[in-house]
Amino acid sequence: MTAITGYIKPSRREGVLGVHSMDHYHMAVPDLEEARRFYLAFGLDVREEGNALGLYTFGNNHRWASLSEGPRKKMSYLSFGVFEDDFEAFRRYVETQGVPLKDAPPGFERNGFWFEDHDKNLIEIHVAEKTSPNEKSFVSNVSVPANVRGAVTNSNAPVIQPRRLAHMLIFTRDVPKAIEFYSRVLGLRVSDTSGDGIAFMHGVHGSDHHLIAFAKSEAPGIHHSSWDLESIDQIGVGAMQMADKGFDKGWGLGRHVLGSNYFHYVRDPWGSYSEYSSDIDYVSADHDWEAGDFADKDAFYIWGPNAPSDFTHNYEDD
Repeated sequence: MTAITGYIKPSRREGVLGVHSMDHYHMAVPDLEEARRFYLAFGLDVREEGNALGLYTFGNNHRWASLSEGPRKKMSYLSFGVFEDDFEAFRRYVETQGVPLKDAPPGFERNGFWFEDHDKNLIEIHVAEKTSPNEKSFVSNVSVPANVRGAVTNSNAPVIQPRRLAHMLIFTRDVPKAIEFYSRVLGLRVSDTSGDGIAFMHGVHGSDHHLIAFAKSEAPGIHHSSWDLESIDQIGVGAMQMADKGFDKGWGLGRHVLGSNYFHYVRDPWGSYSEYSSDIDYVSADHDWEAGDFADKDAFYIWGPNAPSDFTHNYEDD
């Protein structure tokens, strides 16, 4: 539809200051060649950028993540996008909240400003295109009519390539403090929670049910990055695509309750996950989502296999 109708103006809630997108993230990993192999298998466009790797989706020049080599896996920073006419007001606002600004890390000087969150994670705010969707993403879970073969053969299976980075789930020492900081300073809003164990937050200018989520741990870190696909079938084909390349550890196929998305998680070589996701709930810019607080049994998934015993283990804390 976008290709037919042309440019779609980014959705926006006027008069409200808040980040509009999770623009990208940076992570250090012990082996860039292993990272290249994993993310190429996952279906991403992996580009060499100096001594680092950039993670892109095919047909899109937006960089969703960057990876550098380090002694161990570690989240380096999260970058959020704001509208250009909000930028200076945002900088002033952050300073009024008693959040000291910091210098950019060496090699990452751009047009943004930097500070630390409640867990000392480094955060960047910068002017960027709105990459959070402006409407619910198109989903195609269709059947075929009678007398038509519905599935392709294994030898003709398509290569699965995600459309975009959907969200991040990161570990935090204190979920309520994460909610307070990211709502007060970044303008995000709570979608749903499950006690003090997990929280999901969306962007006020229109975004998926969550563009970032927080899970309780003894230390910060990345649990997973989530990547959007068009259908449940693509999730299944993607899981086989990864298994065929030797990346067969993970969890799925299943369906979450909070966010409602279908999922399959693939474990990366460092203990975190990349998620194939489809059909997540959407919160439009003109809607006030009614957040719920759900018991553990109602907060995880409605169907699917049992999760691995170490699914919520934070390997950055080892």
